[in-house]
Amino acid sequence: MLYYSALLQLPGVFSSKKPVVDDAIAAMSLGDYADKLIGGHCFNKRLPTGERRRVSIARELVMRPHVLFIDEPLYHLDSVSALLLMVTLKKLASTGCTVIFTMYQSSTEVFGLFDRICLLSNGNTLFFGETLACLQHFSNAGFPCPIMQSPSDHFLRAINTDFDRIIAMCKNLQDDQGDFSSVSMDTAVAIRTLEATYKSSAEAASVESMIAKLTEKEGPSLKSKGRASDVARVGVLTWRSLVIMSRDWKYFWSRLVLYMLLALSIGTIFVDIGHSLSSVVVRVSAIFVFVSFVILLSVCGVPAHIDEMKIYNHEDANRHSGALAFLLGHFLSSIPFLFLVSISSSLVFYFMIGLRNEFNFLMYFIITIFMCLLANEALMMIVAYIWLETYKCTLTLLFLYVIMMLVAGYFRIREAMPCPVWSYPLSYISLHTYAVQGLVENEYVGTSFAVGATRTIPGVQAVRGSYDISSSTGAKWVNLLVLLLMAVGYRVILYVLLRLDVRRHVRLGKVSWPSIHTGAAPK
Repeated sequence: MLYYSALLQLPGVFSSKKPVVDDAIAAMSLGDYADKLIGGHCFNKRLPTGERRRVSIARELVMRPHVLFIDEPLYHLDSVSALLLMVTLKKLASTGCTVIFTMYQSSTEVFGLFDRICLLSNGNTLFFGETLACLQHFSNAGFPCPIMQSPSDHFLRAINTDFDRIIAMCKNLQDDQGDFSSVSMDTAVAIRTLEATYKSSAEAASVESMIAKLTEKEGPSLKSKGRASDVARVGVLTWRSLVIMSRDWKYFWSRLVLYMLLALSIGTIFVDIGHSLSSVVVRVSAIFVFVSFVILLSVCGVPAHIDEMKIYNHEDANRHSGALAFLLGHFLSSIPFLFLVSISSSLVFYFMIGLRNEFNFLMYFIITIFMCLLANEALMMIVAYIWLETYKCTLTLLFLYVIMMLVAGYFRIREAMPCPVWSYPLSYISLHTYAVQGLVENEYVGTSFAVGATRTIPGVQAVRGSYDISSSTGAKWVNLLVLLLMAVGYRVILYVLLRLDVRRHVRLGKVSWPSIHTGAAPK
């Protein structure tokens, strides 16, 4: 995972990036876990939470930053893991990297590793300076740290207004049951006193003077270390998506099995329907059912798409990859999987039903199913981007698929449907409309059926009793072109949504630590 991060971010040849990864692993003391799976699969154990936090930090160290900002690095860590991580950060700070992080509570051992602290309450600065000077600051303000109490606990008690609710619970307790002098302090008074004391202290004057000097002095401009080329990033993202898809049974393997079972089921039901005039309606039904359920079964790939979007959300937030590189990488990586699914299920259905036995008609059938899945894949990505929840995404997609099936012209001819909404625009934006129409035209345009001894009727005329198609030989290519444009158009829409970043404030809160096993290193 760290090597992928280096390939995505750092310029230069691939071989020069491996030492950078080794340095990041060594800096975060992860040598014992270098070759272990982060997320784990089946019976493999996941990497412990503390180590996953260090992997997340190591992912940023690959860029060798001058300053590292970390939000709550000790959240949900036990005391041993928290101390180990803080020692690692202290070691990192000694190399010249400035480490700044937020914290809501710490143990005495962790507190002793701080160089400087900034205490904030309701947006006000109560202290900013050397760690040891903070104890003297509280004593000067009239709030000395009680004996046998951790300084960090004392500071937290003094500036956190939530502790006021505990005061009433402790009022009835007798003094011989414990020393509650710290608990009985009025937090609001303590905050005002500490703030006033700090403003008049030497520490505040020193900070103001330092800020003034730094503001007046123009420092050297930081030169960019460069980044990987767009071509390299697309290549890396494509390869990574291929690896993820091949490992994720929900995205590809389960779909492949389900599509094969679907093709066998439909083929078995409609087997030996013949090529007579009476079989036209049944054959059109088989094509419609196959297209509809091939698209419907795609919902089992929703969890994989959500994981992909979460990976992108994190990487984009840290400027590790762009929207265009992500979409191109996902598009290129999905092509072999979708084509394999299309060709395997189409071959089974095509020959069991007994469609036109010519290679060019067979290839058109396979390519149409492939284009249909390609467009549907982009639609699923848009829905995954909007919701980022499996239940909502599945429900939305099922609703869309049912509506598309209803307006595809099979249950009722498009011209006979009410024009507002149903005929236009819904029937014109339905994947099923163009897929089914193209496949029926592929099967019947240019054919004829004997009626009696001397008369024949065109296949198009025979079909129009149950489904409306064009008699033009090039009509099926127009339908295929529309599916291609929809596959591209949906991705353009997704690109615009990603560039506008309309869900940034929501999605950052949805990225969780367990998603790190798919390639992400969540904040």
